Amino acid sequence: MITAWIIAETTGIVNTVLGFFARGGLFMWPLLACSIVSVTTMILRGLALKRKQVMPPAIEEEIERLAPGESPERLSRLVHYDRSSLARVVRVALQHLRAPRSENVEAVQTRARHEMVRLERGLIVLEVIVGIAPLLGLIGAVSGLVHVFSHLGLSAGASDTRQIALGIAEALNATVFGLSIAVPTLIGFTYFSRKVEVMSVEMETLVVELINKLYYGRSSREFEPAKAPPTAGVSIPTPVA
Repeated sequence: MITAWIIAETTGIVNTVLGFFARGGLFMWPLLACSIVSVTTMILRGLALKRKQVMPPAIEEEIERLAPGESPERLSRLVHYDRSSLARVVRVALQHLRAPRSENVEAVQTRARHEMVRLERGLIVLEVIVGIAPLLGLIGAVSGLVHVFSHLGLSAGASDTRQIALGIAEALNATVFGLSIAVPTLIGFTYFSRKVEVMSVEMETLVVELINKLYYGRSSREFEPAKAPPTAGVSIPTPVA
């Protein structure tokens, strides 16, 4: 009994959804593709932007534990095989440790910009869907209205008025579907953009703290190239005419 009721309800829902798509017109299928892409992108971004995937707690704790001027051997072992964004930025800082501080900071900033691009991957897709989904819905509604009014006769009876109302209601299905895609996609885009921004600030704070500890007590003259000693006591004879 319960199984038969579930099958009947499922069949009714499927028929309703298929009827909704059929009445919405041709533009419902691009909107369906947008919804699938949006959901897939948000799921993938949600998995990729987990905090422990971007900023592993072990590396954070080691940076905070590291004493100023202490050897970063343990930190170097932690980030050597780690594939997180924080580990890649820290590796660049450790690889340029023998360079002057300004060059190290420049190399770290370059790598951090690259990691930001990696973290923001896929967000442009959500931004595009937020823009085009309502427009596709509007085009579908206008197309449906054109189709309705093109079949109007010269008479305007009660039956014609009813058909016009039904046709307009069906034409607005595309608009409803487009807005129902754009709203959750906009929420996902805003959430992930804010999450990337927050993690980038936290990562920058950790790396700046690490560089300050690595260069603690090191003079800037330590990295200057040695100058050649002056040639004292050597006189150049003046040529005699």
